[in-house]
Amino acid sequence: MLTLYGYFRSSAAYRVRIGLHLKNIAYQDHFIHLAKGIQHNASYQKINPQQLIPSLELEDGSVLTQSLAILEYLDAVYPTPRLIPEDPMIAAKVRAFALAIACDIHPLNNLKVWQYLKNDLHVNALESGWYRHWLLNGLTALEQSLSSQSQTTGFCFGETPTMADVLLVPQLYNARRFKTNLDAFPKLLAIEQHCTSLPAFIKASPAEQADYEAESN
Repeated sequence: MLTLYGYFRSSAAYRVRIGLHLKNIAYQDHFIHLAKGIQHNASYQKINPQQLIPSLELEDGSVLTQSLAILEYLDAVYPTPRLIPEDPMIAAKVRAFALAIACDIHPLNNLKVWQYLKNDLHVNALESGWYRHWLLNGLTALEQSLSSQSQTTGFCFGETPTMADVLLVPQLYNARRFKTNLDAFPKLLAIEQHCTSLPAFIKASPAEQADYEAESN
């Protein structure tokens, strides 16, 4: 069985959980408590030298890291349902949307960045406006990139969930954790509402995880 190293409120791990549930792939959890710094333990560094989550351990002991690489692997090995459409143009749009989150929004607001800002530069990411500046900047572009088609299907691209939806939902969850007003993004919110009504998204949600903690630590 596959083993997912994750943490309930990690948006990157959340993405992989959605992908696994959409494809009905059985897996077991191994929880890495980021707030307690477990990712820096020597035992986990052997699994993932970057000391990040998620990591996905395959049945043969091989380990995959980086959420988008994991999702691409799952799509290649378990192609039904597809997270990346076969049509090259739509596939490029899906990847571009997903990469805008994974490469432009998320890294600037990741835990290790916040810790560096606070501990080394003495800047509070929330109080300074750092978090919301980069989040809202990215979400504004994503909202503008969606066509009216997304409003009829309930998904970012096409009539089924793609990698774009898989990354969008955790990012909006993250935004709400820090009380960000999202009223300016009606298209994104409509897609989120539709996706989070689906069983795979519900099962993958932070509140459904065995390591869920109601209060932030």
